Amino acid sequence: MFPYLDTVARRYPPVIVWALVGVNVLAFLYQISLPQRLLDRFLFEFALVPSRFFGQLSLVAPSDWTPFLTNMFLHGGWLHLILNMWTLWIFGPAVEDRLGAGRFILFYLFCGVAAGVAHALANPDSVVPALGASGAIAGVIGCYARMFPAARLVMIVPILFIPLFFEVRAFVFALIWFLMQLIPGFMSLGDQASGGIAWWAHIGGFVAGWLITPLLRRPSATYRHYYRDEGIYGFLPDGRRRGGQSPWT
Repeated sequence: MFPYLDTVARRYPPVIVWALVGVNVLAFLYQISLPQRLLDRFLFEFALVPSRFFGQLSLVAPSDWTPFLTNMFLHGGWLHLILNMWTLWIFGPAVEDRLGAGRFILFYLFCGVAAGVAHALANPDSVVPALGASGAIAGVIGCYARMFPAARLVMIVPILFIPLFFEVRAFVFALIWFLMQLIPGFMSLGDQASGGIAWWAHIGGFVAGWLITPLLRRPSATYRHYYRDEGIYGFLPDGRRRGGQSPWT
């Protein structure tokens, strides 16, 4: 199940989202240009290895805090990169529109760092490099769901070669998505050596995004109200279906 389209109207071009996609793609192209030996060293230095901060490696190979920032611009493969950038492309523009470009980049970086901290604390002895933008993007999903809980998301489910489309409210999608991270996250506690999905990075990023949203949202006085005919595809500007008076979002 993948988000295909959102229904929240926006007024400003998502410049920061475009820039983040570009930076992630360039960073990945640099990664795959490295020979394996240099790539392993590069990931050890700039991806997030929790044991270098909270485990035994901190005694022999300590690190500064740079990987908590740099790891969110690295990816483990083309599919990893494409799925993350697609999710950012769906949820990011509406969030950037309501926060403003400056606040959005600070919000994105904060969620990414919070995601890294959550992952490292949950897996303090792990020596597996964690990398990817999914923790920061989880924060964007949390922010989107908090600002536009009744917005409709168009989802796509591929059944063999036939795509199935359906609508779901943003809050419902976020709740299901969060539970899908929380359950395996608790089950993974104590399994320090395994790789795979950094569940606690997703959890930490989502919670950080949900909690900090009210502090960063653009004041309504600085953002012109929508007129009632400015929704898209028969939806109100906040992504809800038409049928009643919409509060400004």
